[in-house]
Amino acid sequence: MAKTQTRSKYVLCIANKDCDDLEKGKVYASVPDAKAKHDGYIRIIDESGEDYLYPESLFVAVDIPVKAREALSAAS
Repeated sequence: MAKTQTRSKYVLCIANKDCDDLEKGKVYASVPDAKAKHDGYIRIIDESGEDYLYPESLFVAVDIPVKAREALSAAS
């Protein structure tokens, strides 16, 4: 059975300009948000489990192997 489109995807923080709460080089889970994307933002889940909007230009999408995704999901 195929996974739904709403599952988290992972992104790598490549810059944290004016966003001191982000760690450059860290992988974050993101959740789909069409309005945010249209406005140039991405919704990221932080260590607290809450999601926040950040400029999309601070991240690049990364492919994570299944076992790594499972480990990241279990850790959050």
